[in-house]
Amino acid sequence: MSDFSPGQRWISDGEAELGLGTILNCDNRIVTVLFPASEETRTYSVRQAPLTRVVFGSGDRIQSADGWQLIVDDSKESDGLLIYIGQDDQGQWQELPETQLADTMQFDQARDRLLTGQVDRNDWFNLRFQTLQQHQRIERNPALGFTGPKVDLIPHQLYIADEVANRHAPRVLLADEVGLGKTIEAGLILHRLLLTGRAERALILVPDSLTHQWLVELLRRFALDVTLLDEQQSQAYDSTNPFEAGQLILASQQWLFANPHRQQQAEDSDWDLLIVDEAHHLDWAPDHAGPGYTCVERMAASIPGILLLTATPEQMGLTSHFARLRLLDPDRYHDLEQFKEEEQGYVQVAEAIEILDRLSEAGHSPLPPNDREAIAAVIDDPDSQALLETLDDPERGPQQHAVANTQLRDQLLDRHGTGRVMFRNSRRHVAGFPERRLHVSELDAPSPYRHLLRRIARDEDTLDELLIATGLDYPDAVLYPDIMYRHMNSTSLEAQPWWRFDPRVNWLLEQLEAARDADDGGKILVITHHRETALDLAEGLRVVGGIHAPVFHESMTLVERDRAAAAFADDESGCQLLICSEIGSEGRNFQFCHRLVMFDLPPHPDLLEQRIGRLDRIGQQHAIDLLVPVFKASPGERLLCWYRDGMNAFGAPTGIGSELHDVFGDALADALLDAEGLQEIIEETWTMYQTRLDERDAGRHRLLERNAYRPERAQQVISAINELDEDPALPDYLDRALDVFGIDDVTLGNELVHLQPGPQMLDGLPGLTKGEEGFTATVSRQAALARDDVQHLSWEHPLLREIMGRILTGTMGNTAVALLAHPAIPAGRLMAELIFRTHCPAPKSLHINRFLPATAVRVLLDESGTNLSGSVSFHGLAKNLQKVKKAVARDLIRSRHDQLRELLFKGEQEAERELPSIVEAAQTRMREALDGELIRLQALARHNPSVRPDELQSLRNERSALNDAIENTRLRLDAVRVIVTVDKDKR
Repeated sequence: MSDFSPGQRWISDGEAELGLGTILNCDNRIVTVLFPASEETRTYSVRQAPLTRVVFGSGDRIQSADGWQLIVDDSKESDGLLIYIGQDDQGQWQELPETQLADTMQFDQARDRLLTGQVDRNDWFNLRFQTLQQHQRIERNPALGFTGPKVDLIPHQLYIADEVANRHAPRVLLADEVGLGKTIEAGLILHRLLLTGRAERALILVPDSLTHQWLVELLRRFALDVTLLDEQQSQAYDSTNPFEAGQLILASQQWLFANPHRQQQAEDSDWDLLIVDEAHHLDWAPDHAGPGYTCVERMAASIPGILLLTATPEQMGLTSHFARLRLLDPDRYHDLEQFKEEEQGYVQVAEAIEILDRLSEAGHSPLPPNDREAIAAVIDDPDSQALLETLDDPERGPQQHAVANTQLRDQLLDRHGTGRVMFRNSRRHVAGFPERRLHVSELDAPSPYRHLLRRIARDEDTLDELLIATGLDYPDAVLYPDIMYRHMNSTSLEAQPWWRFDPRVNWLLEQLEAARDADDGGKILVITHHRETALDLAEGLRVVGGIHAPVFHESMTLVERDRAAAAFADDESGCQLLICSEIGSEGRNFQFCHRLVMFDLPPHPDLLEQRIGRLDRIGQQHAIDLLVPVFKASPGERLLCWYRDGMNAFGAPTGIGSELHDVFGDALADALLDAEGLQEIIEETWTMYQTRLDERDAGRHRLLERNAYRPERAQQVISAINELDEDPALPDYLDRALDVFGIDDVTLGNELVHLQPGPQMLDGLPGLTKGEEGFTATVSRQAALARDDVQHLSWEHPLLREIMGRILTGTMGNTAVALLAHPAIPAGRLMAELIFRTHCPAPKSLHINRFLPATAVRVLLDESGTNLSGSVSFHGLAKNLQKVKKAVARDLIRSRHDQLRELLFKGEQEAERELPSIVEAAQTRMREALDGELIRLQALARHNPSVRPDELQSLRNERSALNDAIENTRLRLDAVRVIVTVDKDKR
């Protein structure tokens, strides 16, 4: 029966977890199958459909969609459909058309393969059982989705990722300061959502200059296969929608925002998650919205999950900050003036929480009257009032006071502010950042530069000529004397290159020589604003000092950039110096270096902080030395004074530099050529800088920082990751799996191993293509982090997930025959080792595996049907078994066919006794996890509008759906091994 007819029941050979499928329609080319239990539909080619027709035989027990069961006696066919005939549980003869079979039924491939003589190797069977055990344990680990990424275990990043990824359709603003790892946080969230099935498709929009950085980060750190889409690639898809080309699409904001046709195609695609980097560039005002903001706003209205990334959420003021929040929840953030009033109220909440912190340290009661009044002023519910009374009651013990204090503080954090939609960590409360040390070298400007500046100061026409020649705006053009000189003398045959006379070149050579004997090789990163400066400087160093330095700039290909960065990073044979244009301050992490030369200064405070942020990152082991050469009395020196004395820009990031630039930028530009008034500008900038810091510290930021990082929760996540990182079962499983799948491994030392395709390797394994070299990997996180070219082998690595997936969804190892020689057991005795597994069809989005992953139930029966499972362990038995030739195995099965059917039936009865306890345990885990969260969110919603109504309803729906799915869990036979005893001397 190989012809397809609507109504027939089939199962997917490669996706057995989909459940029982129904043929919807079929023509000469394709067949469409609906899998109702998992809410999935598949379309296959008729000629190559990986489907197996469900046909039950005499003695099989089947279930109807209405819940009653039938023991099959016979069957008949009508119009291509089967009708089963047999007795129901009451002994009544019934007919059951296959169209009315229960969707949750599974075709028992192990039994039928065995009874037809199809047997696999014993090591395959052993690996299958081990895979079931490990999969069950891993899927329930709370760190699922976080162990695979090749990242340091940084607490605040993991806390945010865990908090956000656990939500239904998360919509949040990731706003950590520069260097705290927003990209990693977004990658962790995406990785977990993908692994748990809560997301399948994501659109990632980033500035054009960061597209390749994101592509490389997602591939190297998270092993995610991302499609980078641009106009050239889009045109290759002809009339089809290019945004359907992959599950994960990465695109440039500039490209998409400027192309209405591509925007419509993106909006027409189904997405589960939208990630937008540098979201503060989306322009919005109450009476106007830029094209980028409008595009994101339209997509955000239909995409369930939104991650907006920005390091400077307030850089354009409170209005800009409000604009980001209204993208996340337009119903909650609909009135700008109301939002401003709410922000002012957070000052009192922050003060109340600080009082509770002081009380926690002092441990005294009753409360001082002023403190009690301050706390009571922000409490408006009976629960919190009761906690305050407990805290103020001298009759209560220290333990009760401590518990009440903690609960009240957590309630205030939960119920006030934007902490549920915005995560903002700063260096003030995240440890691990280095000191910054500024070293300014004042140099005498060479005569060609002085001559140019005098001409510009005297003659406005010269300035106009310069702006036209360079294509730059004022004041940018006057900040870079080498660029001025280059363009103003571009037609002169006698003009020598600027690096011939610029004292910064010899100054840099001196810095290289002074640092050369340092333990780290004296590595120095040089950043210039313009690509031309970087290229010219590299040429000057080669000619003047014999220094061959790699250059990193925006016109290079990704491979060229990687080579330049790798040449700089290599400890043994790498270059001491890397010269970058401004793009070098975007995206790349050079924290192995701690000397930064700013050959010139950028025109904007945000760019300055981006430069420093390439070295000043969490985990940096050294103080950062910022080396800045400036020409005396030049525009560059005046800009440095404004940065240093007006906003302490070299000392630490603040996130308010852009606001200061907006206010004082024009006045500063006038002062760059004429120092009169510069000191007054610096003093006014400093006053505003201090005011903004005080305002920020007074209210909302203290609440945000407390909500953005909770150390106890972060440590729980790290402990769970370490449990899997240090899992002793991983190397053993890996060795077995590599052997079974035909992968060769070569030990390289230092915890490294090189994996490559073996002669018998199975096809289609990630990173391993026959005829190619393979890859180097390690199970050690630290060893993997030390080298970009080494992959981190974890339970979540694509290779292991593919191996485990093939085993769990396919037939590999689900039958075996073995011999057992045991002096206490007579020869010729038959045993059946049956492995059952729970089957619980449910939509992927429910992530049911966190409560009930596929769970193995082992039953070992002797030929009389006695259950030996409790007295004979799997591993104890397996190590004493001997293989048997397949021809002998088939003859043995044929001769014991009826006996085996009886044992299979008996084994099913034994396994069914275990099912109720498995289901009950899963329901208990589910209720403990979701009931408490639902109660908390319901209470929170009464105080904090950031809890969306759809979030609460989704949680209720999720709990109900999970309860139903777990309740309908069934057991199915996953694998069976037939064991025959033999005399030792007759093996």
